[in-house]
Formats: sequence, C-alpha cells, structure tokens
Amino acid sequence: MIGDEFFMKMAFQEAQLASEEDEIPVGAIITCHNRVISKAHNQTEQLNDVTAHAEMLAFTSAAEALGAKYLTDCTLYVTLEPCVMCAGAAFWTQISKIVYAAPDPKRGFSKQGSLLHPKTIIEQGPFAIESEALLKKFFAGKR
Repeated sequence: MIGDEFFMKMAFQEAQLASEEDEIPVGAIITCHNRVISKAHNQTEQLNDVTAHAEMLAFTSAAEALGAKYLTDCTLYVTLEPCVMCAGAAFWTQISKIVYAAPDPKRGFSKQGSLLHPKTIIEQGPFAIESEALLKKFFAGKR
C-alpha cells in the first residue's frame, strides 16, 4: 500500500546513494497526490554548494515538474529533520506536509521555533532508526 512508509523508503534509498557518493546521507522525495514528482539527496560536496541539501534540490525539481513555484498539495519526505535553511525554503514553497524520519537535535529547525508556513503539517514518520544509524555510520567513518 502506498503511504508514508512507502515514500520514506524511497527517501532512505536516496540517502544511501548520498552515502555512497561520500555525501552526508540525507534523502528527500516530494509527492503530489501520491505520485513522486521529485527525488534528491545531498550533493553539497559534488556541486561544491553549501545549499545543495536534499530538500533544496527536491524543491527545485518539484517546482520544475509542476511548472509552479508553490508546492501546495505536495508532501516532502526527508530522512532527517530539515535545517533552518530548508525549513525557510519549505515556508516559501507553501508545501502542504513534511514527514521526516530522524530528528536533528543539533541543527533541526524545530529548535528555532515555528519556521514553516502556518498551513504546513509536520510529522515524524518511519525510518527514524535506520536514518539515524546511516548518519552515525557515515560520521563514524569520517573520524
């Protein structure tokens, strides 16, 4: 059945691709009416761009797919709680819903108060344990 677990699994696969490319393993999927319209993973190293977070790349791709700058009726599935930059971008896209897997106690937007559009629904979803484990493994390999 198609739902949060199905789409978060796709986001997790994107995070695994990021890890294989020596990028911080975060993946994102954006759906519109239960159809995937964009998918991305962190590419900050590859693109030499600190703004090339999975969410930011997914927002751009989704806007292109829809031919519109607003992502109302869309859901972002992301393996890590968005940072302040990505939450700010989510605000401007007016995305309807954000489902994230692992919380980010250090850099997550929720530590900064409400940065999302007032109509955006936020939920912690499946794959939190797997996403956190992938991030820990990645950073343990860097130390």
